[in-house]
Amino acid sequence: MASETQTETYYVPEQSKLPIWMAIGMATTVTGAALWMNGSNAMMFLAGCLVLAATLYQWFSIQITENHQGLAGPQLKRSYVWGMGWFIFSEVMFFAAFFGALYYVRGLNIHWLAGEGAFESTQMLYDNFTASWPLMSNPDNSLFPGPEDVIHATGLPLINTILLLASSITLTISHHALIAGKRKPMQIWLGVTILLGLLFLYFQAIEYHEAYTELGLTLNSGIYGTTFFMLTGFHGAHVTIGTFMLIVMFFRGQKGHFKSEDHFGFQAAAWYWHFVDVVWVCLFILVYWI
Repeated sequence: MASETQTETYYVPEQSKLPIWMAIGMATTVTGAALWMNGSNAMMFLAGCLVLAATLYQWFSIQITENHQGLAGPQLKRSYVWGMGWFIFSEVMFFAAFFGALYYVRGLNIHWLAGEGAFESTQMLYDNFTASWPLMSNPDNSLFPGPEDVIHATGLPLINTILLLASSITLTISHHALIAGKRKPMQIWLGVTILLGLLFLYFQAIEYHEAYTELGLTLNSGIYGTTFFMLTGFHGAHVTIGTFMLIVMFFRGQKGHFKSEDHFGFQAAAWYWHFVDVVWVCLFILVYWI
């Protein structure tokens, strides 16, 4: 007896100019950021951000509408899962590069400059330079004066660690409430997660203000300041993006979006948030603690 074969339908959307606008927005944002960091104003960077925001809003709106119309089949939804997975993997590699730079500077480079290991001749570059971390006194303090002090792990960084770890718990509770079909607890715990994310950003802004105004810890305070702000700054940018994603999920929940068996938008935002939390734990240990 021959069995019936079932075929999955795969929805192919109409042609769109949105990828072109996305490329324009990304190129404008990156170019504007480079010019801004080299003394130009931030107008080009902000213009690129606006183009990106408008493009993403339009693109995701179309995808949400298609899903509500039942056009997104199982295969397309699997492609969403793979797409988000590869995106998070690329972010893992992004931060791995900066952690690798931290290891190279802290574990190898400053020791070579101090004449340790097989590179004794490098001590001729800077007489009497001593390798230590955090690097409070740079080889050439006339160009890059070292910081007066550093941000200690037991202060605001510890508070922010507690906030982010707690936010992962509250988001997981919200996710389980969604799976169980309990929309009110889902919204409440999602709102708590958003509040914890905003508190993290608030305390990080206080930390940065203290670093610049009281401790002399800036991007110009040598390699320690550079690695510190590159790692914590990019992480803060990711927390900002993640918080915005959760806010969008909150308002979508208010509109009655998401089903217990179909809520990948919420799930993708949760994946991203948990990834950001894991990065912070690594950052807290390697940058602030040891």
